[in-house]
Amino acid sequence: MSARSRRVLVAMLLAALAAGCKTTTTTVAGVEVPVAAKSEADPRKRAEIRTDLASSYYRDGRLGVALEEAQRAVQSDSRYAPAHGLLGLIYMEIGDRSEAEASFARALRLEPENSGILNNYGWFLCQSGRERESVEYFQRAAANRLYATPALAMRNAGVCLLKINDVEGGERALRRALELDASDPVTKFELARMYLRRNQPERANFYYGLLDPVSRASAPGLWLGLRIARANGDIRRERELAGQLRERFPDSAEAAALRRGAFDE
Repeated sequence: MSARSRRVLVAMLLAALAAGCKTTTTTVAGVEVPVAAKSEADPRKRAEIRTDLASSYYRDGRLGVALEEAQRAVQSDSRYAPAHGLLGLIYMEIGDRSEAEASFARALRLEPENSGILNNYGWFLCQSGRERESVEYFQRAAANRLYATPALAMRNAGVCLLKINDVEGGERALRRALELDASDPVTKFELARMYLRRNQPERANFYYGLLDPVSRASAPGLWLGLRIARANGDIRRERELAGQLRERFPDSAEAAALRRGAFDE
């Protein structure tokens, strides 16, 4: 999946409540991007506005401008945790892991129980080969009863545990995520894919059937569906979905895998 796809896809509100001001967020893949509201203190207000601008540029994939605005937000108010957290996301996206780590550390020093920042730092750890370490941060985020999207944190925990082949832990986390948000298509997709990997095609098909039509009609959705059909011995369905994948998404990674016959990748 491309960097831009991760930013604009699916997969989560960098909920940040700075002292004396209210902040909302928007979801981008496995992370949450702050969208700051107005406050009355001038330095904080400037930091919020700059963070809001940086978030918009980040979502659009304009990382250079996003970085500049986030840095200006920190210059306006060095104690505004969401700005440091957003800097962490931007540095992570451009591949500067040391600066990302430092920015997340500053954000968490300022607001150690900010669930949005905990979730995003967990995602950074997961993408940095520190999957086991990431789970603690996802769990801390989800445990906060004031956190608006605990299902996101649990879904991220499940995905990261599956990356290190902790299937039992990943299953528990994903099922908990679905309990918290039964409408989330990404969790259903991950559960279907997990059960397919575990050679439980009937259970995989159950969760695949819970996906909305749009998700099933995407390139990843068609690819997963035909693999499940293949595992269940449904040749007619497999051929039908393969035809749709070739016709609608001929240049996709999934169509390339189909041409290679890489059904187990």
